[in-house]
Parts: sequence; C-alpha cells; structure tokens
Amino acid sequence: MFRVVAEHVKHGPMVVRPHDGVCLIGRSPEAHVRLEGWNIGREHARIVRRADGPYVEAVGPLAAVSVNGEKVRWYGPLRPEDVVEVAGVTLRIQPEPAAADSAAVPAVTEATAAPPAAQTAGSPLASVAPLVAATAPQPPVRVEKNVIDPQWSRWRAALEERVRAQMDLRRMDLSSMSREDLQRFVSNLAAEVLQGLRLPPELDRERLIKEVVDEAVGLGPLEDLLADETVTEIMVNRFDEVFIERRGRLEPAPTVFSSEQAVRNIIDRIVAPIGRRIDESSPLVDARLHDGSRVNAVIPPVALKGANITIRKFSKKRLQMEDLIGFGSVEPRMAEFLRVAVEQRKNIIISGGTGSGKTTLLNVLSNFIPPNERVVTIEDAAELKLYQPNLVSMEARPANVEGKGAIPIRELVRNALRMRPDRIVVGECRGGEALDMLQAMNTGHDGSLTTAHANSPRDMLSRMEVMVMMAGMELPLAAIREQIASAIDIIVQITRFSCGSRKLTAIVEVTGTESGVIQLQELFYFKQQGFGPDGKVRGTFRASGSIPEFYEEMRERGLPVDMSLFLEAEHERL
Repeated sequence: MFRVVAEHVKHGPMVVRPHDGVCLIGRSPEAHVRLEGWNIGREHARIVRRADGPYVEAVGPLAAVSVNGEKVRWYGPLRPEDVVEVAGVTLRIQPEPAAADSAAVPAVTEATAAPPAAQTAGSPLASVAPLVAATAPQPPVRVEKNVIDPQWSRWRAALEERVRAQMDLRRMDLSSMSREDLQRFVSNLAAEVLQGLRLPPELDRERLIKEVVDEAVGLGPLEDLLADETVTEIMVNRFDEVFIERRGRLEPAPTVFSSEQAVRNIIDRIVAPIGRRIDESSPLVDARLHDGSRVNAVIPPVALKGANITIRKFSKKRLQMEDLIGFGSVEPRMAEFLRVAVEQRKNIIISGGTGSGKTTLLNVLSNFIPPNERVVTIEDAAELKLYQPNLVSMEARPANVEGKGAIPIRELVRNALRMRPDRIVVGECRGGEALDMLQAMNTGHDGSLTTAHANSPRDMLSRMEVMVMMAGMELPLAAIREQIASAIDIIVQITRFSCGSRKLTAIVEVTGTESGVIQLQELFYFKQQGFGPDGKVRGTFRASGSIPEFYEEMRERGLPVDMSLFLEAEHERL
C-alpha cells in the first residue's frame, strides 16, 4: 500500500492511508483530501494503486493536476520524490511497510467491469470504484503537457518569414484568389523556399509546409481539428490549453498554439470576413466559419487567462431523422409524430441545455417543411442549414465602432412579417424577440420553429414568460400566459447526458390555461435506467397514452392518423 502526505498552504500537513488503494481528492464528503472552492469538483482527482505503483488521475477534462511543475492528465507510477499539486495542495506519495502492501489494486483497463476486490460496500469510496473502472484509459500512461519543439518553432518561423517576403516581392493580388487557389499558391511557394534552406533531415518537410500554409491562409493549429469529423467542439482556453469534444466527451487536444499573438491573429482572421470586430472596447464576438461552424471569441481584459476561442462544429452531412434514430436519440414513433406535427403546421419550440443538439434537431425538423412554402430564418450568428427553394435567411448585426447600426433579432422578426412568410424559423430566442415571435405565431404564421435554453418543458414556459417581459411591455402575467398557450403547440425537450449521449427526453403538448396556469400534456418521454457497461446511458422511450388534441381534429376532418403511436406504454429499449 501507500500513504499520501498532503500539505495545504493554510492548514498544514496531513497523512492519508487509503486502505482500499484509492485516494479521492475533491469536495465530496467521502473524499480523503477535502478541498473547497467554486472550481473544485466533487471528485477532482484521485490517486490509484496499480500493480506497478500509484498513479494520479485528473477526474474530469478541466481538473488541474501537475506533477513536478508540469500539467498532466495521468501520471505514474509515482515515486517518493515526485511532487503532485492539486488546487493549491501539495501531495507526496510514500510507500507503506511491506506488511500493509498485500492487496494492490490491479491495473484498470476499459474492459474492467467491476471494482477492485478490496472495494467493499461499506467503504466510503464504494460509489467511486466503478467510475474509476469506467473512465480509466488503456493502458495507464504518462500524459505530459504539450510542448512545442524549439527547433521546430525556429525553422517554421524562418520559413514563414521567407514566404511572406516572397509574396511581397511578387506583389500578388491575393484578394482575387479563391481559398483553394490561395492554399495551392502558398503551398507551392513554401516548397520552393524550403529548397533553399538547409533543413535538418529529422524534420518533416511536408508537415512543416502544411503548418505554414495553415498559419498563412487558414486557422493554424485548428485546421486539423476542423478537418477531423469526430471532433464536434473545439475549446481554446489559452494558447497552450486546447480541449476538444469527441463522441460527447471532453479531452485535451493534440495541438497547441505557439503564442498568445497566434490566437489573436486567428480570431481576427475569423471575424474580418463577416464584418465583425473585436478589440479592448468590444472584447467579445460571435462569428461563423465558411463551413457554417459557430464561433465565440473573448479577449483580454475580459478573458483573464488570455484570448480564447470556442468553435461549435456542425456535421457536413445533411442529417435526416433516420440518422437521429440510428444514434439512439429518438424512437421511430416519436420521429413519426414530429413529422406529422411539422407538416400540420404546429408551432414547435425545442428546449435544452448548451450543447444538447437543439440546432441540429431544428435542422432535421426543417426537412419536413414542404418545398412549396416560403421560409424566413432569423439568427444571431447564421448556422441553420435549410434546403427549401423559397428561403430567405437573415442575420442580426452588432453595433459599429460608434455604437450605432445594430440590428437585433427582434427587429428582424418584425420585418419578417412584411416578407409574406409561410413559416418563420428563429435560431434561438433569448430576449424580447420572444414576444414578437409569439405574436407572429398567433397571427397566421403557423408552423414556426425556434429553440431556447431550458432544463424541462415546464422551465421552458417560465423562461418564455421572462423573455416576454424583457420586451418592455407592461403586460399582466395572465395575458402573457394566454399568449404563450395560444401560440405554442409542442415543446420538445432534448438532453445531453454526462456520457455524451443526446436524447429527446420529452415531447409535450400545450393544451391551454386553467386557473392562470398553462396546461401541458405529456405525449412521449425517456425513462432513464442507469448506465450500461460501456458507460452510455440506458433507458426506454415511452408513450404516455395521451392523444394530442390536433390528432383528434385530424381524425374528425377525415385525415389518416395513426393512433397506435400513443397507445403502447413502452417502446424498444435503447
């Protein structure tokens, strides 16, 4: 076994002897080393005994752990002279006498399905051991912080300088070139310049040229991440801290920027083509890439660690409802109901948290809009991809340097009513535009779609009330609720679970108001039943048995309806 000597700058040293081979560090009452602070997780880090010695693990993608002054995700086996630092606490791992070292925890791999034998139900860490097994990489290795090779940096800087000089000498009109032609020109020029340099044989020439081209005409280190279809989100916390989301999980990226200025240059390159600006007087900006990916950037003085970038990528493939069924995000009968709801021009709000897939679902539902209808889309930063032939897309505009010229979403919604739309699609409601959207839904523009942030359909209604009040109209709450109840027909709740899975967890119908309270009728819901051996959420999609009111109306009008969608209480297990 081992013991942990923990020393805090305020509280002094303490000794921990984890009898079951796992030392938990964090805010949890079960933690051996208790830490406090807004940036400390319940399970912030842990030290695990394996066959070849103890390993330290940062729990969660953003937990800060360093060994001997270097940030790590995993490190081991730890030696007595290694200094581990976790949130201001210094840890040293020391071996216990051999007599106490009789039950080492075996090396955990992704295939491990059960906690170590030494873990018992009565142990304070009984709930932690399965999490260790589910999240440990295979095999446990030392993961060091990304370090830029100084020799590589010198040669790349030299090549960049000579390429820029050649471009200046040739006086090329780069503005008239397409992106592909510009990349080809710079690549050929870099290869030509490289022939005149005595490059060390161990350096990869093709990779060097690619990095120079990416830096000159692309987005530098982000190009490879943007090209990787398995990456769905890119998060640059600072120039040497880059994280990505892959298959719903966060992980450190295999690349970093060379400097703070390199990040600033990339931000300028992103915002310039779309007429946005970012500087000390306006240090936040929303933008988009040429492929439609959404970008948010923040620079100092607001960003304390340095300029940061968050990129939300969208699939290059046109997703259909069948794709969501294949992902396990929705059940076929729920998909069929949503198709009918869109075709029958029901007003639908998609509710969910950040990164839950609201925009993706909105794009999928738009596939059901008939091609003979005129659609107007309104967004803060354009990211919707609709394919109707009669389509008008509008994007809000921020204020200029003088603070004038801003065109908010609310003004665009009002203007859309003069454009003879059959449907209005608002990318996301955040404020006073919700009132204009409700009025549009109540004045003949049925079949409109929008999204908003909320944790449940009931919370969505409360959020909608608040957003209407933000419009500045002195309306009584009862009148606001009547407007909401008469305008919104369906609320679709989508949830992103901790394992990265995204599922439609509820579909409800708004049936009206009673005694001043908006009434909801649940049609479908997802009943969670724990997690599978692969760490993915398990559960069943179920129908409540309630029949939506508009289905009854369709039946009375003699239209074909499938009532069996709602009669079975339990659907296929996913």
